[in-house]
Amino acid sequence: MQPNTPQQSAPIYPWWYGGAGGVFACIITHPLDLAKVRLQTASLPKPSLLLMLKNILQTEGIFGLYSGLSASILRQCTYTTARFGCYDYIKEAWIPKSEINNTFYLLPCSMLSGAVGGLVGNPADIVNIRMQNDTQLDVSRRRNYKHALDGIYKITKNEGIKKLFTGLTPNLVRGVLMTASQVVTYDVFKNSLVTNFNFDPVKKTTHFTASLFAGLVATTICSPADVIKTRIMNAHQHHESAVKVLIDSVKNEGPAFLFRGWLPSFVRLGPNTILIFLAVEQLREWKLGMPTQ
Repeated sequence: MQPNTPQQSAPIYPWWYGGAGGVFACIITHPLDLAKVRLQTASLPKPSLLLMLKNILQTEGIFGLYSGLSASILRQCTYTTARFGCYDYIKEAWIPKSEINNTFYLLPCSMLSGAVGGLVGNPADIVNIRMQNDTQLDVSRRRNYKHALDGIYKITKNEGIKKLFTGLTPNLVRGVLMTASQVVTYDVFKNSLVTNFNFDPVKKTTHFTASLFAGLVATTICSPADVIKTRIMNAHQHHESAVKVLIDSVKNEGPAFLFRGWLPSFVRLGPNTILIFLAVEQLREWKLGMPTQ
């Protein structure tokens, strides 16, 4: 397959739009992401989402809701920027214009992009999970990272650079599943709303509806990989494989553990997905960073 010619291609948007949308969304939804991570690592019986948020407020104050924010932002600057940037580039450069909404073409494009994002974002993801869960640990076991870069430095110094890629396998799987279920679902739903239900492609209601469905699908598909990834990255003991964590967790907690924290995941990922795509669509409308005609 040859790359599309400039005459055939859709407008080439800047590669950083997805990352910018991710940073915007994570700043707003960070407290929900924090609650999700803590629910996934909490001992049984697990508290509800509201109780977890209440406990954070009571014990850590309002600023406790933003524990690890710098790591979340770094994660968006790496993971989200890479996967959205790769997806848009491959889609715009290699998929024929007549097939731009064909799932058969979009899925492999999104899966490759998700794997790239998972690899690039793994170090920030580890720091993010550790910082968000730090106050839940005994004082003697806390890492006390000052910010995301301090976390990466201390992990590299004390545990070796290899530790930055702990949990890479479930993170790659999650990156593939997330990107395939999120961006492809958004593109497919948006196209369906426009072609089958006469939605206006430039209206915010169209973007909102398509992204809401994308968030629902992404949360359900990614939940098992997300739970396993969180447990591996937060562990103090020597690295365990994703398969061993899966087997042990199913044995001790039952298959339902794979969807542990689904509600807070959706409560976070739903608005997060909506905000990302609304921001990206707004940047496209403004043509920010694009050459003037």
